Amino acid sequence: MSTENEGTEVPPAPSAPPVPVDAPAAPAPAPQGAGHDPASQQTQPADHGAPGAPAASAAPSGPASGVPGAAGPAHGGDWPPPPPAMPAYGSGGGGGGWGASYQPPQPKPGGRRGGLLAGVIAAALIAGAAGGGVGYWAAERGDGSSTGSTTVSASNPADLKRDKGTVAGIAAKALPSTVTIEAEGNSGEGGTGTGFVYDKQGHILTNNHVVAEAADGGKLSATFSNGKKYDAEVIGKAQGYDVAVIKLKNAPDDLKPLTLGNSDQVAVGDSTIAIGAPFGLSNTVTTGIVSAKDRPVASSDGSGTSKASYMSALQTDASINPGNSGGPLLDGNGNVIGINSAIQSASSGGGMGGSGQSGSIGLGFAIPINQAKMVAQQLIKTGQPVYPVIGASVSLEEGTGGAKITQQGVGGADSVTPNGPADKAGLKPGDVITKLDDQPIDSGPTLIGQIWTHKPGDSVKLTYTRDGKEHTVDVTLGERKGDS
Repeated sequence: MSTENEGTEVPPAPSAPPVPVDAPAAPAPAPQGAGHDPASQQTQPADHGAPGAPAASAAPSGPASGVPGAAGPAHGGDWPPPPPAMPAYGSGGGGGGWGASYQPPQPKPGGRRGGLLAGVIAAALIAGAAGGGVGYWAAERGDGSSTGSTTVSASNPADLKRDKGTVAGIAAKALPSTVTIEAEGNSGEGGTGTGFVYDKQGHILTNNHVVAEAADGGKLSATFSNGKKYDAEVIGKAQGYDVAVIKLKNAPDDLKPLTLGNSDQVAVGDSTIAIGAPFGLSNTVTTGIVSAKDRPVASSDGSGTSKASYMSALQTDASINPGNSGGPLLDGNGNVIGINSAIQSASSGGGMGGSGQSGSIGLGFAIPINQAKMVAQQLIKTGQPVYPVIGASVSLEEGTGGAKITQQGVGGADSVTPNGPADKAGLKPGDVITKLDDQPIDSGPTLIGQIWTHKPGDSVKLTYTRDGKEHTVDVTLGERKGDS
């Protein structure tokens, strides 16, 4: 199982053609649209990688189209002209993509830009070109002659009132508290993600993989829906949780933090609203439902040095794409229930960093806000995360029937830490943990994700098998400070 965050720059869309002066315009032809099984058909080319994770600790130690200058005279029945060719954004966007092929401007050497989003390790490394298309309006100019028809106009849209509980009402309230984050490292590499106002002091909650490039002396900024842009700095980041807190420099006094909900009370089927900047398209709102809870997800940003992040995620079918990372997942009342972090893609073929990024197929994953809030408080207070641990290294391989304690730890260390929580509970190398409290455990990543929903000092009940016999034991979780 593996993931990737590989961004591509999205060029601006071509502009609409001019409105004719003398000739009435015919309706514009509608653009054609393009089209958790990796074999699913997809019009966008995409890259993916293969699984293969080594054993690790249960708390791992380690050019846009130009605008025509002026409208020419009508040419008989040739007006309106056909709509402009629709670019397939990103490299390699030909084939089954939307419209004709399009070559974006060359990025500056050594750098990459684009929306950031972790993919799900359960499938291939995701990358592919983002499809896009544009239509245009042709306005009919009346000449005063009688047409023999009467039309009825709708009331002024300004008179429409939308209830607070509608999607439009919730979006109107949440958008001013959601920001588009631009991060750039010293090498010029970086990308675009999302975040949201956490408190009135100017703290913004987002994903670690959104700001990681800018954490060590890079450039970081946050732009609000009204266009106001602020420089920002990283206050703390937790690679394992994939959570980060940044703070606005010279933050305004009228910040309105989003209301945090209770992710433990979320039910499958509840409505969801996702806000973000997919492929750099800021202030995008999509809707769906909670498709599942406690979904074990391991993800990474796709870089060669990146370590995996683990979560027991909320799954949603709200459309989430690269660039949505770090944005809020809201419930039907407008409360934040999660941080959008990863997607499963049906991409196939290619390796890492190929032609771009794949898009949503309705399988998105969010870090539950209860966990994210706990991590954010740690980061604001101390600048570093704290991880609960059992003090044992487990295999990350699939098909072991649970989380199997390895024979040897990382770097040749003991797989069971002497005098650690697991050691005190009597666990040994070769034991296979199959349940944590009432939650079934089918792999090492699942165990890690479940442990990290707790706090150090919590007592959990582990069920494990040894020599074909099942045993149950209580374990008091230890702690590890910082990412290592």
